[in-house]
Amino acid sequence: MTTRIIFAGSGGQGIQFSGKQMAKTGMHMDKNVTFLPSYGPEMRGGTSNCTVVISDEDIGSPSVTTPDILVAMNLPSFEKFESKVAAGGTIFCDSTLVEKKSERDDIKAIYIPATGMANDNGLTGFANVIILGYMLKETGIFDYDEFKEFLLSGIPAAKTALIEKNAKALELGYNFKA
Repeated sequence: MTTRIIFAGSGGQGIQFSGKQMAKTGMHMDKNVTFLPSYGPEMRGGTSNCTVVISDEDIGSPSVTTPDILVAMNLPSFEKFESKVAAGGTIFCDSTLVEKKSERDDIKAIYIPATGMANDNGLTGFANVIILGYMLKETGIFDYDEFKEFLLSGIPAAKTALIEKNAKALELGYNFKA
């Protein structure tokens, strides 16, 4: 099975982090993976997206033009990539920042108020991890406990304060009721 994902938003929203976590977990699970970052020269506040391919088979290209999954963390990303999602695919959208809804009837669109949830729970800046949690539950792409283990073990010793926040954000997303 091959899953193609695009994570998209603004610099500073953890877009690259999300993609790296998915790729890293795929590697640990003995999958073939690619991770291809793309961001504007502005970095924070500029455009940011990345593609991740996770497969049981060889991967011909890291480029993803028709994702099975789109994570859209802002309106420009939603507008840019929504039409590219493969029929039968899924969009995970941060509805705190994207008020627009998909009009497509051939995909599943899930709206999670991730930024609002993060802010309400003292987790400002962790909306991306909340969406990752819900994406894990909805897609079953990885086991929650295994993903959590790889996520938390990758946090450097100098940033141990982030362990608890990442764990809490992942759990909030996983337990979210859409």
